[in-house]
Amino acid sequence: QVQLVESGGGLVQAGGSLRLSCAASGRTFSSYNMGWFRQAPGKEREFVAAISWSGDSTYYADSVQGRFTISRDNAKNTVYLHMNSLKPEDTAVYFCAARTGGSLYYTLGYGYWGQGTQVTVSS
Repeated sequence: QVQLVESGGGLVQAGGSLRLSCAASGRTFSSYNMGWFRQAPGKEREFVAAISWSGDSTYYADSVQGRFTISRDNAKNTVYLHMNSLKPEDTAVYFCAARTGGSLYYTLGYGYWGQGTQVTVSS
C-alpha cells in the first residue's frame, strides 16, 4: 500500500519552469516504478513520464521530451518532475502514480494515485 501526495503546482508564464514533487508513504516505495500523468479539462488523463524503481531508466511522452525531467530520491520517498519551457498546452492537473503492472503508458498500469496538483501556464 502506497499513499502519494503531489505538490508544487501553480501559475507560471509560458517559457517558465516549475518543479513538482510527489511524496510517498507506505511500504517499499523504492520497489515501484513511478509515473506522472496529467489531465486537462475535458481531456483524457495522459501519460507524461515514468521512471524505474532504481532511477536508471526514464520514459517521456513525445509532447514533453526534452522539456521535462523525471527523477526520484528513494531515501526521501519522493519523485520529482522538473518542467522547463512550459507551454499553455501543458496546463493540466498533474498526478503521480505507482506502477503495479500493465503498460507503462496507460493509467491501468498504475495502482496508486495522488490527488493531483494544478499547473496553469499563461501565454
